[in-house]
Amino acid sequence: MRQNGYLIETIAAWILALLWLLPLVYCLWSALHPAEYATNFDLTAPLTLENFARAWRQAPFARYYLNTVMLVTLVLAGQIVVATLAAYALARFRFVGRDVLFALVLVQLMIMPDVLIVENYRVISALNLLDTIPAIALPYMASAFGIFLLRQAFKSVPNELVDAARVEGASSFGVLWRVFVPLGKTTYIAFGLVSVSYHWNNFLWPLIVTNSVESRPLTVGLAVFGAPETGVDWSIITAATVMTMAPLLLAFLLFQRQFVQSFMRVGIR
Repeated sequence: MRQNGYLIETIAAWILALLWLLPLVYCLWSALHPAEYATNFDLTAPLTLENFARAWRQAPFARYYLNTVMLVTLVLAGQIVVATLAAYALARFRFVGRDVLFALVLVQLMIMPDVLIVENYRVISALNLLDTIPAIALPYMASAFGIFLLRQAFKSVPNELVDAARVEGASSFGVLWRVFVPLGKTTYIAFGLVSVSYHWNNFLWPLIVTNSVESRPLTVGLAVFGAPETGVDWSIITAATVMTMAPLLLAFLLFQRQFVQSFMRVGIR
């Protein structure tokens, strides 16, 4: 029975994997072939990179890439600073209301960011930051997920290491920098991968608060580029889609082992 169950799970996993890959395979096929072969799966069809060149010329993708890199870098930097300080306080300091604050952090994990769009828009508008990259980044600077992960990692640090750092004269921030941050490297990698992938693909909030090319990220730029009124054919749209997702896909292929190991170690903690 156990072998039959394992066989069924393996077959189901392969079927789900193939279903997940089918859109990606079709996207690559259409992007690498002339428009007349977009829905004609002829193995003798000629390959071409012209779709990528035309997509690059028809929209300011260089600016979209720059905006997206600036966005994910700003968000990740802010999240790491805020999450590190908050997790350190929740894991290593005793103060009134600590458990209540951590419970509120856990509650935040259950609230979808989309629920707060209206209120976030009011705040960003009051700060006169509409149509800017900081406007996209500010609502995500405090990550409950990051605080939770780092708190769990920091709680697993042996007290002997903290005492040794104290004996050497390290202050509270010195202990954090010399002991907790280096030992939390795996957790930082895991969180960084999740944060970058989420904000690289985030669409709804950037769509609402951006109106110009100067602040528009890749996801919104791709949506504008693929709008029906632009008259762009399907092969060029899929080429633009491949260009948009290529950095994340390449990063995952290069660092998939570190990606899986990071989450396994975080889960074990």
